[in-house]
Order: sequence, then C-alpha cells, then structure tokens
Amino acid sequence: MRTLVDTFAQTLQTLWAHKLRSFLTMFGIAWGVGSLLLLAGVGEGFRNGNRKQLETFGKNIIFFYGGRAPAVEGSFNSAKWFNLTYDDYVAIKNQSALAVNLSPVIARDDIRAVSEYTSTNGQVSGVPPVYSQVRTIPLAVGRWINDDDNEQRRRVCILGSQMTRNIFPGRPAVGNTILLNGVRFQVVGVLSVIGHEEQNFTNIRIFVPFNTMRELFPLTGNDSLDGKAISFINYQPRTFDENETAKAELHSIVARNHGGFDPKNPDVWEEWDTIKNQKTMSKIFTAMDWFLGGVGLVTLALGAIGIVNIMLVAVTERTREIGLRKAVGATYRNILFQFFLEGAFLTLLSGAVGVGGAMLIVHLLSGVQLPPGFDTPRIVPVSAIGAVLSLAIAGITAGLYPARKAAMLEPVEALRQE
Repeated sequence: MRTLVDTFAQTLQTLWAHKLRSFLTMFGIAWGVGSLLLLAGVGEGFRNGNRKQLETFGKNIIFFYGGRAPAVEGSFNSAKWFNLTYDDYVAIKNQSALAVNLSPVIARDDIRAVSEYTSTNGQVSGVPPVYSQVRTIPLAVGRWINDDDNEQRRRVCILGSQMTRNIFPGRPAVGNTILLNGVRFQVVGVLSVIGHEEQNFTNIRIFVPFNTMRELFPLTGNDSLDGKAISFINYQPRTFDENETAKAELHSIVARNHGGFDPKNPDVWEEWDTIKNQKTMSKIFTAMDWFLGGVGLVTLALGAIGIVNIMLVAVTERTREIGLRKAVGATYRNILFQFFLEGAFLTLLSGAVGVGGAMLIVHLLSGVQLPPGFDTPRIVPVSAIGAVLSLAIAGITAGLYPARKAAMLEPVEALRQE
C-alpha cells in the first residue's frame, strides 16, 4: 500500500513539473470526450424534438384525404379528384382489420362564429368522440364530445385556446354560447395550448359533434356528393409497423366504393402518414448519431495519440532516471506501473473534466427556448457508456505502450544516455 501511495505521489510530482505539457494533453482528451457526448446529445435532441412535434398532432396517426381516380383505366391524364364519403367511413369501419380509432372529419373554414363580445371566421370541424384518442386534445376546462352529443346531434362545441381568446377575450367561455352561421351552440370545453401556437391549427378550431356537423354544415360545392362527402379520415394502424399494410387495406376498400379502379398505384392517393415520417426521420437521426459519434471518437483518438506521444517524450527525457531506478533495484513491473499510472491518470482526469463540461453545457442549454422540431440536447446513456469504454481503451493504449518501452530499457544503456 505504501508503495502504491509513493508511486501515485511521484506521478503527481512528474505531471506538475510539466504543467503546460500535461494541460495540453488533458485538454485533447477532455475535448474528445466532451465532443462525443455533446454531438450524440445534439442528435438525440433533434430526434426527440421531431417526435414531440409530430405528437402535437397525435401519436401514430394517418391522415387519409381521398384521391384521383382515372376515368379510363390506366390513364391518369383523365384522373378526377374524389372526396371520401360517409359510406367510405362505414365500409372501412366494418371491413378493416388493421385500422383502429377511425375518425371521420368534416372541416370548414367559412363559418361565422359570433359571441356576445366579438365575431370571427371560425374554422369548424365536425368530429366523433373517438377523435380525442387519435389526435392530441388536451382539455384545459370542461369536457370533450361524448357519444350522446353525437347520437342526439346536440349543439355543443369545444374551442381551441386561440379561438377562445378571440371570441371570449379575458372572459370564461365554458357555459356561454356562440352562434355558428346563426345557429346557437353551447361551449362545453376549452383546449389547452397545443405545441407552438401559430403552427398548430387545432388552437384556432371549433369542434362540434360529427353528426351535428353533417346535419347543419355539410360540405358544399361540386364535390359535396349531396352532403355525404367528408374532408378526411384520421386513423391509427393496429401496430406501429403495420402502417403500410393498413393503408393498402383502406385503399382497396375505398377503390371498390369508387368504381373498382386499381388501388395499388401510389399516385392515386392523398394522405399523410406520420409513422412513415417517424421511420424516415429515425433513419436520418440514426445516421446522424453514427456520424456525430464517429467525429467524437476521432477527436478522442487524436487526444489519446497526443498522450502516447507525450509519454514517449517523457520516457526519452527520463531515460537516465529509469536506468538509475533499475540499477538500485526497481523491477520491470515497478517501471511499467509507474508510467502506465501516469498515462492512465492523465486520461481519466481529463475524461472526467470532459464529461463534467458536457453535462454543464447541457444543463445551461436546458433553459434556452429552442425552435419547433428541436429539443434540448441530453446526455444519452449509450453514448456515455461508449465514451467511458473509449476512454478506458484510450487510457490503456496511451499508458501501456510507453510504459512497456520504459520498462524494457536496459539499466546500463539507460545510464549512458545524456
């Protein structure tokens, strides 16, 4: 134990005697470890930010809008847009095994909303109760639409956060009434702010029961299909990995309802698959993680090479000291341990500084407001473990080779050196 303490004390004295050299060497390792953790943390921040951004719309959802059916089979020059219909929704609900939480939506932005305080053009959506299980609908006050509201075509509504401020400025909304194109609706709920307010249209919407919307405010125009048209369908696949097969199943059902055209042509359909987006972004972020981690490892390797170089210089400078120590009885193992300890101590101390610096930077960034799609970088456990393992390898490599070279010196040859 005494020998170990003496060896450690001698190591500190040697490092202190060459302060600038030791500092520059430690800086290389600290920079490499800190870079590895921060770069991986930035990649993870991008990944989490993208996931959270998508989840402000809903989790694992697909927006199904309709498509362009060819008037002549195989000729898309004659393709004509068709809306989804209520009959499509019923057919999907009865026949699909892969689509769950199916929610038809009728959306209009030409409805006038009037309260006793002010008026505005309301973006009104007719949705069933299950809509809240598909989309992100955080209630601030009141309740959501229920089955009785929908079945009995009640004239109730829920307001988005920004819509509430627009038509009930500084006043409570729940329990009051508004007019939608002259029809009186009672406000039964108000939503919390969702995501970045200006980028999520849910905040400026008014929600009413789906059947009430069909009765009072059906879609108008040439594509209204006598009031049967719906704007789109939201749904979730049964499992995360069944998104493509679920879409193919719905395409087949709807194609049969609209003339029996080939549903396999991807140019027919208009839809937004958030799961596909997540998978694509996950591949991009995984590649980014590997790239950023590789950059950090290269930086760490350069720091380790610096330690090897410095320790080799130290062996050259202390050749006579090594010869003298071996002449008075120091063993191969004593010399090996002495130089190995110096390299390992430099590596571990500088690594601890790098980890501490990375954690401090992440902590400081936690209070910074970042743009949508970005999240605060964080120390990823896998990256931390990788950094520790890389650091251990760097420490062993940086300390062992110069230490072995020092221990292999013959005392007589070492003492001859000037």
